[in-house]
Amino acid sequence: MVDQQGTETGSANQAATRPLTGAEYVESLRDGREIYLYGERIKDPVAHPAFHNPIRMTARLYDALHDPKHRDVLTTATDGGGTGYTHRFFTTPKTVEDLVGDQKAIAAWARMSYGWMGRSPDYKASFLGTLGANADFYGEFAPNARRWYRESQEKVLFWNHAIVHPPVDRSRPPDEVSDVFVHVERETDSGVIVSGAKVVATGSALTHYNFIAHYGLPIKRKEFALVATVPMDAPGMKLICRPSYTQTAATMGRPFDYPLSSRLDENDTILVLDKVLIPWENIFIYGDIGKVRLFSGQSGFIERFTFHGCTRLAVKLEFIAGLLLKALEITGTKDFRGVQARAGEVLAWRNLFWALSDASARNPVAWKNGALLPNPQYGLAYRWFMQLGYPRIREIILQDVASGLIYVNSGADDFANPDVRPYLDKYLRGSDGVEAVDRTKLMKLLWDAVGTEFGGRHELYERNYAGNHENTRVELLFSQLAGGEVDDYKSFVDECMNEYDLDGWTVPDLSSFDELRRPKPFAA
Repeated sequence: MVDQQGTETGSANQAATRPLTGAEYVESLRDGREIYLYGERIKDPVAHPAFHNPIRMTARLYDALHDPKHRDVLTTATDGGGTGYTHRFFTTPKTVEDLVGDQKAIAAWARMSYGWMGRSPDYKASFLGTLGANADFYGEFAPNARRWYRESQEKVLFWNHAIVHPPVDRSRPPDEVSDVFVHVERETDSGVIVSGAKVVATGSALTHYNFIAHYGLPIKRKEFALVATVPMDAPGMKLICRPSYTQTAATMGRPFDYPLSSRLDENDTILVLDKVLIPWENIFIYGDIGKVRLFSGQSGFIERFTFHGCTRLAVKLEFIAGLLLKALEITGTKDFRGVQARAGEVLAWRNLFWALSDASARNPVAWKNGALLPNPQYGLAYRWFMQLGYPRIREIILQDVASGLIYVNSGADDFANPDVRPYLDKYLRGSDGVEAVDRTKLMKLLWDAVGTEFGGRHELYERNYAGNHENTRVELLFSQLAGGEVDDYKSFVDECMNEYDLDGWTVPDLSSFDELRRPKPFAA
């Protein structure tokens, strides 16, 4: 689907590969994929107002891979068998230094979208970067894993994923909802014919491939046991988009009014497969029910996506913290003690997620073939804390900036109206001489972050993208049960309890001071 556009000088026998440039990435999306929005099929997503700006923001990431200013942080040599360079997170980490380098690369890309692009190309590298060390897990499809490991890192391919069944008849076993859930209809010499839907394929209109798997519900029949990838232009694949925040922003105002939603909307889509042929070479697991159930726990994906997500969220919270602190200065409340206390709480959340990211990288666990995984215990903790932290930070902003968020004019055009401009300049100014345009610009940015439909979607995303609110807790418990940590905790308690009994201390270095006790009661 996506052809390699460029090479660099390599060995005498092999040209060195390089990632796509921004322009090559943009052009690669003109492939005839079926995208539907507001009742129409989008013929060219690159030119369409719903997708143009998010695509261009993504192109910035690709261009950064070629920029000497960023290349040392973002890239490293490929390790999939070829020669060239790639984004660090697409390779196999084997040392703590490798993982710390991955962390820095993830953070550097996240800063280019101010932390608001949750599904940047390196997100799915959480899976793609496992395929080299873990290829044997895929059995007969191991050659596919190795091939995709090499190809994805050489080009830095942009994958999205859809791994959750739609919210339809969830009270029934998935095998009984074959009219909705993704399943194989039949096998052919070329591959398998697949139909069904998934929720939700975030950012799929901007990507090269969709990754399909099962998560959260047990399956019992072979036709549902599928883990595979599908190019976005595959005949029969359809992307039915939710409303576009970017197009709405362009319709209702200017970038001044919607500075985030006008360029960073990763449109979520209903992914529909209508008799789509998935070639055998694009399959990772098929028909092996046990292996599909083991996928999430043994693929390395959970350990790496939580590491990526935690790092990206830490960057996002730095941006939000800066926004809040500037807003408190502009409204003149930065010196109120209660406001200061809650601002400190926001910074504490920021520090927590950076600490979890650091701990994941610097205390890794040994994996397969010399590879390391980020420590999953800190990643699992991140999944839970984010569900509390993000809504709490939003609550603090709504509470302490309060009416300042809506004490704004309707849009940028008001400042061009000579009849109203003097009133805006006088009554919308900020504290300490901040001009009305600057105050309004900041407040509209903050409102786009927490108050618009775009902002509301981001709270929903941070609450749920890593798993539902119960699973994130249960899986942490089960992980430590399986790893033996729970037994260690209980043994720790037993160690304490073994040092005393009804008669006093049972260890030689402590005294019960029996002589100080009141006399024992007489026997009856």
